[in-house]
Amino acid sequence: MDQCLTVNIVTPSGIVYDHHAKLVVVRTINGELGILPQHAPIIVPLTIDEVRIKRIDSETHIDWIAVNGGIMEVRDDQVTIIADSAERAREIDLSRAERAKLRAERLIAEAKELEDIDELRRATVALHRAINRINVSKHL
Repeated sequence: MDQCLTVNIVTPSGIVYDHHAKLVVVRTINGELGILPQHAPIIVPLTIDEVRIKRIDSETHIDWIAVNGGIMEVRDDQVTIIADSAERAREIDLSRAERAKLRAERLIAEAKELEDIDELRRATVALHRAINRINVSKHL
């Protein structure tokens, strides 16, 4: 087998993803980062965004995972992402994500009206998570 990466995505609930890949693309706080086999060891914080994983079994097989921040460690062709939550595209409940988006938008409006900065921050994060889940679900 050609060189490949072993990719694991782990949340407090357990392992969400465990496969071999040719390429992993994540969004860090400093921008997009692609990981290929033999990448130098690195630990980076991730933003709320999609993770794209190009599998080894087919040129066109790409897995999409909605990750809500976290950290990624790369070492010895092992990519480990640890996140509070992560969902594969096929597991996302689109109607639930859309309801979460509407709820977050309502909470943002209320927080702005009350000038509640803390609630505004929480609602903004919730909105980003919902939008990320909606976007990832469309990659099916």
